[in-house]
Amino acid sequence: MSKSIVVVVTGVSSGIGRVTAEKFAKLGCRVFGTVRSIARATPLPGVELVEMDVRDDASVQRAVQFIIGQAGSVDVLVNNAGVNLIGAVEETTLSEAASLFDTNVFGMLRTTQAVLPHMRAQGYGRIVNISSVLGFLPAPYMGLYSASKHAVEGLSETLDHEVRQFGIRVTLVEPAHTRTRFEASSAQAKSKIADYDREREIVSRAFAANVNDAPEPSDLADTIVEAALGCWYMRRTPAGRASLLSKLRRFVPASFFDASLRKSFGLG
Repeated sequence: MSKSIVVVVTGVSSGIGRVTAEKFAKLGCRVFGTVRSIARATPLPGVELVEMDVRDDASVQRAVQFIIGQAGSVDVLVNNAGVNLIGAVEETTLSEAASLFDTNVFGMLRTTQAVLPHMRAQGYGRIVNISSVLGFLPAPYMGLYSASKHAVEGLSETLDHEVRQFGIRVTLVEPAHTRTRFEASSAQAKSKIADYDREREIVSRAFAANVNDAPEPSDLADTIVEAALGCWYMRRTPAGRASLLSKLRRFVPASFFDASLRKSFGLG
């Protein structure tokens, strides 16, 4: 019997990561899903849960070594774990920004650096980094989140050029809104400035409305699985709003696109 593809998905406690891990398992892959606390995690059929905090070097190394010990390899890494922060750029403290980047950028870097020696040794591998349309778009009152995803995009595209000589490819998945609790559970910048209150509230309502109309996580999970197991493309934008925004960003005049974007945020 042929060896199962070994897949590691970070952040499977809920939402996109959980649905994605389940889809890999149903395809016959051997799936390891990382959670920050095994004790608080809900079991997921077909997925082996591993405790790992992407913000902690030792935790990441320990988890990856455990997975290698159990499965002998890592064929696919899906960097899904991420957090959000809502607040104007001026309202966001450096410590809040650093905390967000520690998960969204440095967390991805930690897990990637932990699996790359094994992928290089085996001569193949696929790394899928979950970005966002905010990796190529601005986002009023989510500026630091958008900045982190811009960083993910630049790092991922550069990394792909470096590791393809070893049979490893890196790819980005750029979703728009997905119907999860990600936005609802987003942290808020603590040092509010009253001058931003009116617009911040308008944008928050627009985000909530967009999430209510967004597709289910299952649709995005299909795109992630295809990015991991299908033909390599540097960027994959799920069908629908994400794909449309990608095309508009490239082909529509900047002034028109800027006005349209502001309207979508409720800013007129």
